[in-house]
Amino acid sequence: MNKVGLFWFNHDLRVDDNAALLRAAAEVDTLICLYCAETLVTGPGSKLPAGLSAHRREFLFASLEDLDAQLNHYGQRLVVRLESPLEAIAQLITVHNITHLYRSNHVGHYENTLWQTLAKRYSQLSFTECHTHTLFEPAQLPFALDQLPDSFSGFRRLIERQKITTLIAAPLAAPSSLPAPARVADLAWQTVWQEHFPASTDTSPLFTGGAHAGQAHLRGYFARDLASDYKQTRNGLDGLDYSTKFSPWLANGSLSVRRILQQLQQYEARVGANDSTYWIFFELLWREYFQWYGHKYSQRLFAFAGINQSAPATSFYPERFKKWCVGNTPYPLINACMKSLNATGYLSNRGRQLVASCFVHELGLDWRHGAAYLEEQLIDYDVASNWGNWQYLAGVGADPRGHRHFDLRKQAKIYDPDGEFVQRWASDQTLLPLDSVDAVGWPI
Repeated sequence: MNKVGLFWFNHDLRVDDNAALLRAAAEVDTLICLYCAETLVTGPGSKLPAGLSAHRREFLFASLEDLDAQLNHYGQRLVVRLESPLEAIAQLITVHNITHLYRSNHVGHYENTLWQTLAKRYSQLSFTECHTHTLFEPAQLPFALDQLPDSFSGFRRLIERQKITTLIAAPLAAPSSLPAPARVADLAWQTVWQEHFPASTDTSPLFTGGAHAGQAHLRGYFARDLASDYKQTRNGLDGLDYSTKFSPWLANGSLSVRRILQQLQQYEARVGANDSTYWIFFELLWREYFQWYGHKYSQRLFAFAGINQSAPATSFYPERFKKWCVGNTPYPLINACMKSLNATGYLSNRGRQLVASCFVHELGLDWRHGAAYLEEQLIDYDVASNWGNWQYLAGVGADPRGHRHFDLRKQAKIYDPDGEFVQRWASDQTLLPLDSVDAVGWPI
């Protein structure tokens, strides 16, 4: 019997360190490699990528082109459909007599619901999924998933106390070969994509999508001594070297998190470990925590009352929201952050914390709308990290001390003491003085 496999790519846009793809390579005779753009937005309302920023769409397009090139090296090709996986996969199962389906395990509730629906609808087929987006396998964690600690600190202590980090597997090599492609009668997907989403002429990409660009950035970062000073520079607001900038490729799986850890460990062996190199690992653990947090809480990741079922005293004010989006609030530092985000599709970690704190605490807005806006804009959007961090800042997530409310004046003095960041990004705005805002942070 001819075994025909379908591999559903999602946030694993690489052939390197891809356990699910290796399984497919070993088990089937022919293989269809599929990406469905309909699943791009994983928040409360999934939609086609037209709702995403030009920066995010174009970074994804470059990532898919790179994946297609990786597959071409094996005599394979990428099939891209701008439709629901339920429709696309059902059609491919019928036309090509699919016998095996593969994917990387996903944290998104929407993606998991689709996978479960397919598994029920086509129960006679073989369904395989592997974890490729995390450092650990579930069985390696020192607790059952429903016993995930309520805070990152508790998670990190358990991981480090029990030396679980020694169990992290080395990244897997790319497959030596892939099964032959099935003959899928599609137009060139690049043509279809560009007809729906013409490339923007007024944007200059900050990062180039794809595994090749991600690997080059990874090698370049550790070829310099930036990692040895990371802890001192990581809270920068602008520039390319103050932080690792791995997140764009890590988010869509063009880079493997285990490959990043491997490079970090090699750097420490060559140059020496210090607090800064540890802090890079510390940030990878933060990301890891939110992945398992998302797996545990599923759709509650998007709930107004969060995981604690305690609704914050906020609401939605359309005018405030629109002004926050475009960077026209009474807070120069927030305006600069939002303009930077809109212009580049990227925002520093410190900037993300500040705009979220302002959104919830100064402007009194429903945190979910802020999280959804960043989902549309960020080229490094990750469902668990984005929504988990917004819950954390809003006081409805993984923080036993409650919400995080930043003093924006103090933050500006610490992180932009000379006003250079504000000048660069918000100099074209006529801003109200801070003293003219009322108790909820809006002009009197």
